[in-house]
Amino acid sequence: MMGEGTSKQNQSFRPIVGIDLGTTNSAVAYIYQGKPKVIETDAGSRLIPSVVLIDPNDNVIVGENARSALVAMPKRTKAAIKREMGSEEFIHIAGKSYSPEEVSAFILKELKRLVDKQLGEGKKEAVITVPAYFTDKQRKATKRAGELAGFVVERIVNEPTAAALAFGLERLKEDRHLLVYDLGGGTFDVSVVEMMDGIMEVKASSGNNKLGGEDFDWLLVDFLAEDIMENHKVDPRDDVRARAVLKEEAEKIKIQLSKEEQVHISLPVVMMKDNEPFGLYKTIARESFIKLIEPLLQETMGSVSEVLKAADLEPNEVEDILLVGGSTRIPRIHDLLTDYFGISPRNDINPDEAVALGAAVQAGLKSGALSDSGLIVTDIAPFSMGIAVLGQTTSGNVQPGHFQAIIKKNTTIPVTRTETFYTTFDDQTTVQVEVYQGEQKWVRDNHFINEFLLEGLPEGPAGSESVEVTFRYNLNGILEVTAKSVSTDKQVTVTMEDALDRSSTTAFQESLEKINSAINTKYKDIVLDEHDEYIQQNIFDILEEEEKDVSVQDLLKEAKQWRSRCTSKLKNTSDETKVQLHEGIEELDKAIASEDETALEDAIDYITDIFIELEI
Repeated sequence: MMGEGTSKQNQSFRPIVGIDLGTTNSAVAYIYQGKPKVIETDAGSRLIPSVVLIDPNDNVIVGENARSALVAMPKRTKAAIKREMGSEEFIHIAGKSYSPEEVSAFILKELKRLVDKQLGEGKKEAVITVPAYFTDKQRKATKRAGELAGFVVERIVNEPTAAALAFGLERLKEDRHLLVYDLGGGTFDVSVVEMMDGIMEVKASSGNNKLGGEDFDWLLVDFLAEDIMENHKVDPRDDVRARAVLKEEAEKIKIQLSKEEQVHISLPVVMMKDNEPFGLYKTIARESFIKLIEPLLQETMGSVSEVLKAADLEPNEVEDILLVGGSTRIPRIHDLLTDYFGISPRNDINPDEAVALGAAVQAGLKSGALSDSGLIVTDIAPFSMGIAVLGQTTSGNVQPGHFQAIIKKNTTIPVTRTETFYTTFDDQTTVQVEVYQGEQKWVRDNHFINEFLLEGLPEGPAGSESVEVTFRYNLNGILEVTAKSVSTDKQVTVTMEDALDRSSTTAFQESLEKINSAINTKYKDIVLDEHDEYIQQNIFDILEEEEKDVSVQDLLKEAKQWRSRCTSKLKNTSDETKVQLHEGIEELDKAIASEDETALEDAIDYITDIFIELEI
């Protein structure tokens, strides 16, 4: 007997699903009879709480039962892991340490179990959504989590784009501008999408990947804690269990206040004081709640204004507003958007399911299941991406570390852009290409992605050699960077795809392989043995040591380049300048001889300051 999905679908299509990996809830969907459909849990729910529990027997439990344990076993549970994706901090659950990717992989593994139950066992491809404002590092972490769970992750899609796909599949012949306002449990995105004859083009995106319903909950927790502090002279936020009790109550209050004007709080036991339990009895009005969260709501409206400006649209040119994410059920959000645009947001798509349904549409387009629909979608780069170059300070001096964007924010993707740069000092034979994303003038204020070295440039005067730097950015949000010497055709290409795959770090590779094997063979046995756990807990120290070795070699090359530059400047300069250059050479020689990372950095900074001061 075949499952529902396999009996109806054309078997020439590979199994591929769309996943909304949410902060509060997650969902998975697939194309069934030409339309996206959410796969239900064993209990018949269409959503699965994004909560992980490690029970006393070391079994991994995901979903509703895990959420129920948040108060009773706060040290054995983890919620809202999405907010920590891309972080190098380990998560401590039940005395064990896990990376954010591993915790997310637990949730995705449960989704894969549901998929296997619906579509049959075996390999499954997946399209996983992320907030449009997720950084490169966060996207990589999400992709890795999917792979750890056993999925073949074919595409990473921005959540507002996915929601627009769910909306657009039923409206292929309509021409309009659509605003997607996506406020979930942990992140906020807003995008403008133009629909034209079956083509959906994302025009602009804005948002904040650290703003969502979780923040509203914690503001309520603070509000309730202040009441307890006033009456009982103790801060419940300092007690793990009391904090969990208030957090759970805050979520309930938030949901109730979306339907009612006021809510009565009745908590018989919050915590103990002097061996006596005490509780919380209070009434909170919707107006008081809105007052707490209004600054955050206004911040989202600032992003709305920003995205309209980027799309070159006036509010009256937006024909539809699509609400995505459970937090958009707050009535104040409806009021703010209605006042701003003069039209009411649509309510014909479930805000909790829109992203998963749209991810399934993207999966269907990729697999061919929706190839006859005529739907075409383009996306945009949510951040500017570029490299570090020399730039001018406010005083007019030239200084390293200026950010030069090569692909600008809101550029339609997939896209390829090439810019030409020139050597900056005499006899320069190498170029260090440092890749960043962000909108700030100096790279120190942007997000570092990766770096690599182009060697073998012919010696010559400063500015005589040109280097073409090409950025290729695809629909998965994966960036490929090429640096090419124009005169020699020598080039280096680096794909900024999976920063965790350090093939030269054997211990790290072995650890990841064992993690992957553990997840795929025995779900509850993901906890590694003592040796592997040590590697897991110390892996970033291992990487740091290896990178330090690489860093020293790079610094040595850079220091030698500066020494060569100093020597060339000695020929035609004043005696005073010669004295300073000789001092710089002396510092560089000491640092080069020591091969010490700090000494090399200090010497390079010292000589850089001399060149800036002398304006040479």
